[in-house]
Amino acid sequence: MSSPSLHIVIAGAGPAAQALVRRLAGKTGPRPQGQPAFAGTITVLSNRDECPESLLELAELPQVSVRFGQAASYIDPAAKVVTTVDGMDFPYDQLVIATGSAPALPPVTGAYCGLNYSTIDDADAIGEAVKDISRVVGRRPLGILVGTGPAAGQAEAVLRARGVRPVRTTLRPAAVVPSQAGSPLPATGILFEDGSSMNGDLVVLAEERTARTDLAASAGLELAHDGGIAVGRDLATSVPGIWAIGDAASCDGLRLGLLLSAEASAMLCASGLLSGARISVFGGVDGARAAA
Repeated sequence: MSSPSLHIVIAGAGPAAQALVRRLAGKTGPRPQGQPAFAGTITVLSNRDECPESLLELAELPQVSVRFGQAASYIDPAAKVVTTVDGMDFPYDQLVIATGSAPALPPVTGAYCGLNYSTIDDADAIGEAVKDISRVVGRRPLGILVGTGPAAGQAEAVLRARGVRPVRTTLRPAAVVPSQAGSPLPATGILFEDGSSMNGDLVVLAEERTARTDLAASAGLELAHDGGIAVGRDLATSVPGIWAIGDAASCDGLRLGLLLSAEASAMLCASGLLSGARISVFGGVDGARAAA
């Protein structure tokens, strides 16, 4: 059985948005039992002009249209229309906000040399980096972890689970110290404003981020106490027909990017979009919000 023909607009083109497109297009595993097939079209509004290979592959799908350099700027929920920064209007049957988050503070000098933990999806990349570093040093690596809050707590757990001895600091460094030329290690420590330093085999920055919610605010969506877009456990927002996924959303007081992987978030959102079921992340029924 196919779903009624829907036109879904996704505002954002990051990992969560891409995962949702793959899920809707049937490119990610079998469809959950009882979930109708997607028979509609998808428009992805990207704020970037460049086209990463992963997004280009999705743009080649017949039911998918990707508009590059067309960031969504305003939502009219009554008319079900999204307007971009260039004034283009895109009508929708269902809208998914996947605008992500941004660093709360300016980047640390040399941050590109270290590893970053922003969402739960970063755990795999850190794990692969730790494998390489362990082979180089020939022992259990010593990791310098910078950050406070839930993201840093998750990053510490990830490092410990992968055999790293993490040393955590809540004091923000002035710079990440790169390794010497020719060394396979990406970074060797951090330097503070007073000239003191911490040295190790790798550096992980897990600093706080701020959800991008300007678009949600234009539609009058409810925001969570942590500043993200408030969603129920089905990822529905406070306005019918609008959903939020990825690091822009907040559920149960926690950024969704720290709660669910992009793939898990996409699977849950797709189920709601196609079936209208109010499915809980924890397997129950969530009556807090009505799905569109």
